[in-house]
Amino acid sequence: MQGGSSYHATDGAAYERFLGRWSRRLAAPLLEFAEFTGDGRLLDVGCATGSVANAMTGKWPARRIVGADIAAPYVAFARSHAASDQVVFEVADALRLPHADATFDGATAQLVLNFVSDPVMALRELQRVTAPGGRVVAAVWDFRGGLVFQRMFWDTAAGIDAAAAATRDRLFSSPLALRTGSLGCSKPSVSIASSKRRSRSAWITRISTTIGSPCAAARDRWARISHGSAAIFAPASHKRSQARTDQARPMARAR
Repeated sequence: MQGGSSYHATDGAAYERFLGRWSRRLAAPLLEFAEFTGDGRLLDVGCATGSVANAMTGKWPARRIVGADIAAPYVAFARSHAASDQVVFEVADALRLPHADATFDGATAQLVLNFVSDPVMALRELQRVTAPGGRVVAAVWDFRGGLVFQRMFWDTAAGIDAAAAATRDRLFSSPLALRTGSLGCSKPSVSIASSKRRSRSAWITRISTTIGSPCAAARDRWARISHGSAAIFAPASHKRSQARTDQARPMARAR
């Protein structure tokens, strides 16, 4: 397989402070939306500090759960906070997953697609390791309309520093950040899509939802930005789709 992911991460605890509180809040509705059936293995790609994988093992204690992330510091943090012996964490590139075809009954990718060099390639890897009939579920930030504090931060930084301006432009002009992008939405904070694999094709349901801020005050919000570490990682889009968007409403069922 050509290419690979690149990622810069140094501190799992800093990531947990910066974004972990968001990902824990989204994990439960993401899994409710996924509705993974059966008792087979599940994969969480771009697991970071382990929010979704630990939520999986809490929801399905008997299932084997694998969390994968390319950032070794995040995986080390996740391993030290594993909720069960049934969940394991591994360092792995989403563009080159170290698993055989059809290994998992389902797979997730939460809040990572916006930061991947080739999200389509990553999604193809997710499809490859997911068994026919299984589901692949992904959630991305609505950078342009829903993540207000992030937009204010980057617009301010762009006015001060040329490198920050280049980073802002890259984040907010990527296909997944646009309203017409693979999973884009116009207003809520998060867009979630689920595909059910049918041999070589996929059937996609898409919704939008809003999650409340975990920050108690403005000082807490700034501490998350100034002391947290940024993340850049994997998964993403499909071939054929039938989409339905329900803004800030209960999760739709994937067909």
